[in-house]
Amino acid sequence: MQRHFDEELRELKGSVMRLASLARQALMKSVEALKDRDPSAARAVMDGDAALDALELEIDERCLDLIARHQPMARDLRFITAAIRLNAELERIGDLAVDVAQRALDLSGKPLLKPLVDIPRLAELAARMTGEATEAFVNEDAALARKVVLSDPEADAIKRSVEKELVEGYMMKDGSTADRAVPLLLAARHLERVADHAVSMAEDIIYMVDARVVRHRPEALGKRPEK
Repeated sequence: MQRHFDEELRELKGSVMRLASLARQALMKSVEALKDRDPSAARAVMDGDAALDALELEIDERCLDLIARHQPMARDLRFITAAIRLNAELERIGDLAVDVAQRALDLSGKPLLKPLVDIPRLAELAARMTGEATEAFVNEDAALARKVVLSDPEADAIKRSVEKELVEGYMMKDGSTADRAVPLLLAARHLERVADHAVSMAEDIIYMVDARVVRHRPEALGKRPEK
């Protein structure tokens, strides 16, 4: 019985990994669409969101079924609970990729204000944080999850830099640039939200591994669990 349950948990882990892969792919494709102002690439990201939604529902149902049939306790229950929470965060990351793709459509046919540097850098950071959070879940690695949480100030700083440049460097000097600046402002905010979701994932993983709550408690990140 336990062997069968362990196999089901491994399958659940594999499903979460697939959802994470789909979400990260959608995110990077949406940023490429934004850089190129490519409407067909943007619509492809939007069309692909249905697959993420379907997998999210499948994972939710599997988690609830596991809880109902096996009534897990302690670490197994924390694992399944973490899977439920990561599932929701990853689906939201997929939604944010769609939001970035929408910004690409907003800019379609318009020249960029400037070459995009910080927005792709923020996207790469957010995608890396999402990947590391997923890896931390798979390997039950609290130290890697902690690294993700500590990466959040960098994402915030990049977003603020984008906002400052677009608002002070363009919109305040020339209001006619707003129709090209606002989509980029929104894209930066979408990407910073992806980083926030990765942090939430990491906090849940720390609880899963160490049974230690760090959400809203940054001082707890420096503490080690008692033996």
